[in-house]
Amino acid sequence: MADWRLCVAPMIDVTDRHCRYFHRLLAPRARLYTEMITTGALLHGDAARHLDFDAAEHPVALQLGGSEPDALARSARLGADWGYDEINLNCGCPSERVQRGAFGACLMAEPRLVADCVRAMQDAVPVPVTVKHRLGLDYDESYDFVRDFVGILYDEGCRVFIAHARNAVLKGLSPKDNREKPPLRHDEVLRLKRDFPDATFVLNGGLDQVPDCLDWMRRLDGVMLGRAAWHHPDILAVLDRHLGPQASAPGADAPADDTAWAESILDRFEAYAARQHAQGVPLHILVRGLLGWRAGRPGARQWRRLLSDPAALRAEGPAVLRRAWDLLAGGGQALRADVPASSVGQSRM
Repeated sequence: MADWRLCVAPMIDVTDRHCRYFHRLLAPRARLYTEMITTGALLHGDAARHLDFDAAEHPVALQLGGSEPDALARSARLGADWGYDEINLNCGCPSERVQRGAFGACLMAEPRLVADCVRAMQDAVPVPVTVKHRLGLDYDESYDFVRDFVGILYDEGCRVFIAHARNAVLKGLSPKDNREKPPLRHDEVLRLKRDFPDATFVLNGGLDQVPDCLDWMRRLDGVMLGRAAWHHPDILAVLDRHLGPQASAPGADAPADDTAWAESILDRFEAYAARQHAQGVPLHILVRGLLGWRAGRPGARQWRRLLSDPAALRAEGPAVLRRAWDLLAGGGQALRADVPASSVGQSRM
């Protein structure tokens, strides 16, 4: 059964396949999302470079950017054939570059076109077609706007909505400001759930504390973390442990002891990095998803500094991970499931 209780947001230049592999080691139950990939990049570029992923990443969703039903249908079919478990349409990105392509958040102004896109993708693939959206555009905070947007897609059979609980301001705010300045309106996602009770609603935006995430997991169908998962990846492990008994990564038992568990994550990722590095993947690309893993612990600065040092990466290769680990005080003790909320996450989406 598909499960959206814990999701990691699609983030451009962040959630590449190597970052997703690391997140999967931390959170065996999480649903992972690719960076947004445009239909043009898939249909006219190197599809394998964009779509290849490790089997350990399942369940993993492909997020598409586009506004032409036929191109989206062909891209969705390509993604499903590649083995993705879900196809997600981006209706939430507010960047000017995306707007120039007439997709992303500006699509919310054209719900009938989005419905045509969703229908075309649904007809093309056997996996769920989902939509990630904002609550409104610019400074119009009318609930009717997002309710009607969702309703039109619901009538086309869309049943999974990932709502970034802010408006998208299309002019005058940078993508970073759009993650921070429009006010959060989490309760409006709850209103959507009440109005469409048999649809799945996943809450995104401003979630960076364990108690808040657990609360919204109970009130809605799931949560999606973005910058918190990037800057403080341990939050994924903590939340994953709340979803059930501690699970193991594919092919390995997860030790009950936290320090041993964390070291087992390092061992698995080091082996993965060695394989990928041998195939020509630059080491700085492989390790960038790990930079925030030790945040808030003694030695975290040394960990970050060594894994960001081009000379050390060139000289030592994947073994640099082990040396960085040895710099951590106490052997890199892992985060316990009962960690205080204040110890996890300070970033805001």
